Amino acid sequence: MHLPRNSFIKNILVFIIAATGLAGCGSSQQLSPSGKLSAETTQATLWVQHAAEYDAITTGAYQAAVRRLPALLADSSVTAVTEQVKKYKSLPPAVILDVDETVLDNSPYQARMIRQHKTFDLEAWTRWVREAQAKPIAGALEFTQYAADHGVSVFYVTNRSHQVEAATYKNLKAAGFPLVEGKDMILTKGERDDWTSDKSTRRAYVAKNYRVIMQFGDNLNDFVDTSGRSEHERDRVIQQYEDYWGNRWFALPNPNYGSWEQALYGKEKNLDAEHKLKIKSDKLETKEQPVSSEQ
Repeated sequence: MHLPRNSFIKNILVFIIAATGLAGCGSSQQLSPSGKLSAETTQATLWVQHAAEYDAITTGAYQAAVRRLPALLADSSVTAVTEQVKKYKSLPPAVILDVDETVLDNSPYQARMIRQHKTFDLEAWTRWVREAQAKPIAGALEFTQYAADHGVSVFYVTNRSHQVEAATYKNLKAAGFPLVEGKDMILTKGERDDWTSDKSTRRAYVAKNYRVIMQFGDNLNDFVDTSGRSEHERDRVIQQYEDYWGNRWFALPNPNYGSWEQALYGKEKNLDAEHKLKIKSDKLETKEQPVSSEQ
């Protein structure tokens, strides 16, 4: 069947973006301009659920952390948070981990959204969290148990709402993650007035009483606040803290969603699906040679 040139190009762009496995912001699915669900997160979700390579990456990150832990415990001058108080050398050690896609795998929720041809839905997300059946990310359980066995307090700093903290506790506890009875080890968004989506205040809260020796997350904001920063500025943060990565900071892969996507859009907000798709296609780097005027 012959398609008009504009329709053909538009369909090709939709296919290219879908094939990259890029995801919607904030765990969302994007609808294609035709109104049908694009495959942006289908490839990513299948990779998380079925690729041995995904488990290899996360297991490797956590095993590297296990190997680093003794040295960080021995060196009281080390801290892994920029919010750490000045006098921290005598404080007991702690580690901070994000929850979603760092210690718990929410790909079944993503799969549900794909199957139902839906965008991110807060009600559906809340139902999923309250089911408390997310499985551990490969390597996370072994690391946190190892840390706890070596006298390290394990804190979970998550942007899940404080309204689902009980369900989050139930899920982590059932999976076997270390938690201290009667002590708040899960620090959720909105639990206190100044605990916003910016995790800085919660990192500072932990750092008042503990020497934080490691951080884990799937988002740059899990380590240091980069809200509103451009792609270039985010790259500079990686360079600024290059000695931290794989040493005190351990990043886990998340091909489904993250603050990186908003950085693609720059300062533009509330974009519709077609506009986002256009920006993504423009951002693809093909390194094609310019066409010579002599040809």
